[in-house]
Amino acid sequence: MVYFVGAGPGAPDLITVRGKDLIERADVIVYAGSLVNPALLEYANPKCSVHNSANMTLEQVMGVMLPAAQERKLVVRMHTGDPSLYGAIREQLDLLDEAGVPWEVVPGVSSFGAAAAALGAEYTLPGVSQSLIITRAEGRTPVPEREEIAKLASHGASMAVFLSAGLLDKLAERLIAGGYAPESPAAIVYKASWPDQRVVRTTVAELEKAAGEAGITKTALILVGRFLDSPYDRSLLYDAAFSHEYRKAER
Repeated sequence: MVYFVGAGPGAPDLITVRGKDLIERADVIVYAGSLVNPALLEYANPKCSVHNSANMTLEQVMGVMLPAAQERKLVVRMHTGDPSLYGAIREQLDLLDEAGVPWEVVPGVSSFGAAAAALGAEYTLPGVSQSLIITRAEGRTPVPEREEIAKLASHGASMAVFLSAGLLDKLAERLIAGGYAPESPAAIVYKASWPDQRVVRTTVAELEKAAGEAGITKTALILVGRFLDSPYDRSLLYDAAFSHEYRKAER
């Protein structure tokens, strides 16, 4: 059996209880060493065979996991954050299906949640934004034309931009082209939840400059939107004048 475990954003205690239990019981662990906090490996059994996939190809990863799973060993494939976001798991699941090897995905805490926590921010503020767009800027890896940053920015929704810390000049240009004013609030969260976490508050136009001054070139999430500094409406859920299933409005 192969378990795809979301390792969380970085802090070892932000992994799920299920994920930690699987790491402790694993016979084989393959982890994304370029992003996963190695402190999580301290949960592993000393006899566990551990492999860093940072310098491995897909075929090499499968070359470790498939034989182990076919020998009925418990295999953990550990991905940063939540495996469903930029985890490249679909290609692995398909190959496991072809080989007749069972698998299970264990969700994890994504860095977009940890970044909001670091900022004390809420993406879905009443009267400001009720949508969060999770995306990335186009670089060496293309994005579908219909998901080009300017088109997504035209909605004015809250945005969490992954894998784009080295593309901030282009990102800012496309955000502004899509409708964000240059002075729109933005934030750069470096290594959310790690001991060396850093938060930089800035504007869309100043993203590249702010990152340069902070020495941030990678492993950072870019957050954009009015949720970062705008006045907002109070939630109706807790409004004394609002009735719902569990409470009648006060007269």
